[in-house]
Amino acid sequence: MRILLAEDDPLLGDGLRAGLRQLGFQVDWVRDGLAAEREARAQDYAALVLDLGLPKLDGMEVLMALRRAGLTLPVLVLTARDALPERVRGLDAGADDYVIKPVDLQELAARLRALVRRAHGQPQETLSVQDVQLDPAGRSVRQNGQELSLSIREFDLLHALMLNADRVLSREQLEQHLYSWGSEVDSNAVEVHVHHLRKKLGAGLIQTVRGVGYLLTRQRAP
Repeated sequence: MRILLAEDDPLLGDGLRAGLRQLGFQVDWVRDGLAAEREARAQDYAALVLDLGLPKLDGMEVLMALRRAGLTLPVLVLTARDALPERVRGLDAGADDYVIKPVDLQELAARLRALVRRAHGQPQETLSVQDVQLDPAGRSVRQNGQELSLSIREFDLLHALMLNADRVLSREQLEQHLYSWGSEVDSNAVEVHVHHLRKKLGAGLIQTVRGVGYLLTRQRAP
């Protein structure tokens, strides 16, 4: 899944970006509040990790501006401001989670996965659609109990479709989920990944909605 990281400390930001990438996230990193608000509005991110002490625009102001604009993007506040009034203010302003620095990367990743699950109405850690089960934490996929071998992009694409089961996703939406800044994206990359997934999961699992995008339904088509 693709997330936006807003952190002005270069050492911490670089470490968080590298660590989260190793744990399976696609990470775009901005270093000030104006950039954080702009990118959160412009891109389709799974979640935002937001420092409060940002230059140009304070993180709390970013959070309130996003909520005033009606964005439901899950926001995890990651900050050194540990006073109780600050935590209460952040949560009341629309934060979905509030974590005090320093944070263990495994815990941060788990909290992000939980936020994304809840945002998509998925109560269980393991996603299950038709005969396919996907474990985001273990990055594993099983079909009828048999574990399948997927590439990183194939896993991320299937994850996006399962999170949004019964909803059509356009190629552009899927590209935003799969690729962070600086990634080279071939014009037919999504189509290629869908083709490979169909070969491994069966042709009927992922449907093409002509002129719109791709759809994974909870009930297999007859």
